[in-house]
Amino acid sequence: MSVASSPADFSLTVRELCFARAGERIFGPVSFALRSGDLCAIAGSNGAGKTTLLQVLAGLLAPSEGSFDVRTHAQDLPTPAYPRTALLGHLNGLKLDLSARANLGFRESLLGIDPALGVDQALARMGLAGYEALPLRELSAGQRRRVALAALMRDHAPLWLLDEPYANLDAEGRNLVASVIEEQRQRQGIVVITTHGVESLPDGTVHVRLGSGS
Repeated sequence: MSVASSPADFSLTVRELCFARAGERIFGPVSFALRSGDLCAIAGSNGAGKTTLLQVLAGLLAPSEGSFDVRTHAQDLPTPAYPRTALLGHLNGLKLDLSARANLGFRESLLGIDPALGVDQALARMGLAGYEALPLRELSAGQRRRVALAALMRDHAPLWLLDEPYANLDAEGRNLVASVIEEQRQRQGIVVITTHGVESLPDGTVHVRLGSGS
């Protein structure tokens, strides 16, 4: 089973969203709306709830209040559909005993995707040519992050949720991340990232800040 490429008309709408744990509010209320090709940067201090917000949007946690709506608005669909979402958290979701090549191959089989970009092509695109057969435990934290991003590149999910995607990367790696995000936007996908506000983001980025009054 193959997954279609990113839709041409796609939206994420967040309405007065809140999350609380043990009666203590972690974030919210927060509201924003995104459309195809948008990049959204979620900023805030440590503990403001940035990671938690991504987990709510990914469906891993249920919101305490408010709602969010992820929709594909394709002309050939009788009703709006819910597209797939890809979450890249602080943990890369990779097997350390497997090679970079094997990790990407496993993900491809698990998700049933039919990517246009081959495994070795994706790894080379992320500056990992020559590292394809090495177990991930032999790679640096930055290189492992690049493997996770290579896997994401091959995924057709229209919505990307990236938790501090620039972390543990050198200048070259950060430039690669920016390039991969731009490619996702050109495919009319939506990208939501968490940030500490130090990255240089393109014009038109939607900025959301969590914290007091969020």
